[in-house]
Amino acid sequence: MKILFLQAISRHRMVAVAAFLLSAASLMAQPDRAAGPASQDDKMKWFRDAKFGLLIHWGLYSIPAGEWKGQTIPGPGEWIMNNARIPVQEYERLASQFNAAAFDAEAWVKFAEDCGVKYVVIAAKDLDGFAMYRSLASKYNVYDFTPFRRDPLKELAGACARHHMKIGFYYSQAQDWHEPNGAGNTWDFGPDDKKDFDQYLRAKAEPQVKELLTGYGPVCLMWFDAPAMMNRERAQRFIDIVRSLQPGALINGRLGLPGDYASMGGNLVPDGIEKGDWETPGSINHTWGFKKGDNDWKTPEDITFKLVDVVSKGGNYLLNVGPTADGLIPQPAVGNLLPMGRWLKANGEAVYGAGPTAFGDEFGAIDGSRRDRNGRPVFVPATNWRCTTKPGKLFIHLFQWPKGSMELSKVKVRVTKAYFLADASRAPIEFMQQGDRVTISLPEHPPAEQEYSPRINPNLPHLNELEHVRVVLALETRAQ
Repeated sequence: MKILFLQAISRHRMVAVAAFLLSAASLMAQPDRAAGPASQDDKMKWFRDAKFGLLIHWGLYSIPAGEWKGQTIPGPGEWIMNNARIPVQEYERLASQFNAAAFDAEAWVKFAEDCGVKYVVIAAKDLDGFAMYRSLASKYNVYDFTPFRRDPLKELAGACARHHMKIGFYYSQAQDWHEPNGAGNTWDFGPDDKKDFDQYLRAKAEPQVKELLTGYGPVCLMWFDAPAMMNRERAQRFIDIVRSLQPGALINGRLGLPGDYASMGGNLVPDGIEKGDWETPGSINHTWGFKKGDNDWKTPEDITFKLVDVVSKGGNYLLNVGPTADGLIPQPAVGNLLPMGRWLKANGEAVYGAGPTAFGDEFGAIDGSRRDRNGRPVFVPATNWRCTTKPGKLFIHLFQWPKGSMELSKVKVRVTKAYFLADASRAPIEFMQQGDRVTISLPEHPPAEQEYSPRINPNLPHLNELEHVRVVLALETRAQ
């Protein structure tokens, strides 16, 4: 009996130790809520360095993929419930078809890495009100409401942690077309101004934001959207939730009060340098959620120019992909983004952590002879080249190949060396500087981005490179 008693005590001690270790591990997995950034600059540093992020829109809307009852529905794929005025009960039935057998969080994060992005933002709950994670606040979620029975955000957060990729969550705080008191669904629930909007916020939106900030490890940012009916008091409640649970998480500019950085409209880029921290969300075609009829994809050259254009004006570029209902990133998106990643491996110094242009005239000019629909003069953008900067360096991004030489004016520093950034040998390029004018001698053809077989007609690579120029000239400088 004594031996059995001692064995029982031993087992109890082992169980207690195991419980303690599990509890400690759980606490370690939680974000550090007490320690916040020392300053706003410290808080923003990773964002200012990252420059390039991946936005993911994935949900029930990926099933109809832009079509409803045999009709193509205008507008982005994720807006199909609203644009087709689909009743809640009908839309809910899509959930029975959601079983994303091909979803692989590890593959998604590896793809993001290979594209050269530094942070991933995924829709946790889109405008349709459906949560793409296991939510205790609402059973209308991917775990409880579909045969999939998995939490893809948990899997994605784990994969991001393993790959040291930052993760943030898109969350539609105001528009929720599933809830009687959420904004936006007027075809089922009547006018928004007749709804008990605070009931919806307190019962669903606020608890779900708390879930995202406490159950998925460190969150780099909360990406709120479409602040209909969000007055100051309501927006402040969300700010307080984020600041109290994860003080290091950034808040974007669409909550209803200013956040840590400004959010431009979709695909909108300022005409010139924009002060402060900001981000342009961009689509890789004309939709955010998957839409099978939209095949007008941005090319690698389009994406490169967009990213560099944004960075040269002081911002970040958050490029969207919309996976299929099966959990696959569309092949055209993969095929056009991977070359972007290869370009960044060779030229990333001119993007990551880079500052805006030292010039400005390269952006374009106002055409006083033309007026927009508001009667204002039209700004005509130029796309030949852009400039990004770092201390002691100017990076000249060429998107059209100059004949013979590149001429720069208003150069306020002394150039000491010029070379192609993708050239690992840093072989110097001839240049001449007279006052604030710099002339850089260039070869007849831009350097090729890849090696070509000797069997290929030697003229073909040059023709291809002239059509798709994205070459970076690095100029090392010192003060005059």
